[in-house]
Amino acid sequence: MKELTVAAGRPMGHDLRAMVDAVAYVVRNGIEWRALPCDFPQWDSVYAFYQRWSDRGLPQSLAGRLREQLRARQGRSPQPSACVIDSQIVKSAGTVPAGTRGYHGGKKVTGRGRHAAVDTEGWLLALVVTTAALSDKAGARLLLIRLFDAFSTLRLMWADTGYNGRPLQKYAMAVASITIEVVARTSPHSFQVLRRRWVVERTFGWLMRYRRLCRDYETLPARSEAMIWWATVLIMTKRLTRHETGQPQPARWGGQRPRPAQQAALPTGSKSCKRTEGDTVAKRDTGAKDGMGAEDDTGTVTQVLEPHGNRRPHGNSGPCGNSGPCGIRFRGPVRRAGRGAVACRWGCVAAPRGTHSAAGTWDRPGPLGSARPAPFAARWMPPGRHAARRPR
Repeated sequence: MKELTVAAGRPMGHDLRAMVDAVAYVVRNGIEWRALPCDFPQWDSVYAFYQRWSDRGLPQSLAGRLREQLRARQGRSPQPSACVIDSQIVKSAGTVPAGTRGYHGGKKVTGRGRHAAVDTEGWLLALVVTTAALSDKAGARLLLIRLFDAFSTLRLMWADTGYNGRPLQKYAMAVASITIEVVARTSPHSFQVLRRRWVVERTFGWLMRYRRLCRDYETLPARSEAMIWWATVLIMTKRLTRHETGQPQPARWGGQRPRPAQQAALPTGSKSCKRTEGDTVAKRDTGAKDGMGAEDDTGTVTQVLEPHGNRRPHGNSGPCGNSGPCGIRFRGPVRRAGRGAVACRWGCVAAPRGTHSAAGTWDRPGPLGSARPAPFAARWMPPGRHAARRPR
């Protein structure tokens, strides 16, 4: 009977599905373990299961099973024969010890490096997390050992110019019988979609959608690798579910995408501004009695101007250059239309440069719009960043 005993002690009281969902919630949303919502089990119990599963290599084995099923769905052999490698440098949080992080001189980043190998479809094959100070070639040596332990069918490896060199190629051939093919750029100062190399870059883009991986928060590199493997399991599960349920593949970038419908402009909440674009008036000199707006040569309001609410006393000139009670502020810059006339709410018209206004004549332009303004048309500009310009 002892051989039939699975485990001794108290029966487990937690739901394993709830534990997996809690781990997925942490990986996806990037929260702390103590910040788990109350809908999940206690955070310490969830972390205990996560630690136990990660030490046993459960996410790696799950990713391997899912990868074989996905490759079979895509018409490929379950075991890959070629791979693509690359590295990624991420910043580290304050919880990362100084002994497990380093400084990358090329990217000027203090953190950790992720050396990953993926198959031709982008599914993760092997992963090594090191300090950022470790070079790509040194990380590739560690990665080759893990690839040789997990796969015996690999024969070809694509890499960038950071893995170029005769010593690394000899090491790969001697250790794992893998040929390294370097895919170099043809033009160093232009964007190019490089052959085979874009696959691993896309995988890094998939992983960066999970907020826990945008920055390294884990104390141990093994915990950081476990987080990446859990994110890979979630990505593969979604893709396999799409194949099982018969959902269509998402549209690729560059195709014809639907554009959002045109929406009407939202109201600004101003009671004094009643005009809308397209309203017509009889003449420019009549102004805008019921609101403010800029008119073109045909008498059509092309832009609605909203008052700020602060008025100046009667007799002082406002932004239109007149001496009437139009010293108001505009919420936004004034766009000139037609011959440059802007109508205020009291019927005054701000005349353009070289024309006659109600306050006087602007005979020639100057550094501030006019060299000799009229006596009552003081050089007053409303304060604020979006104040209306004085006509020139």
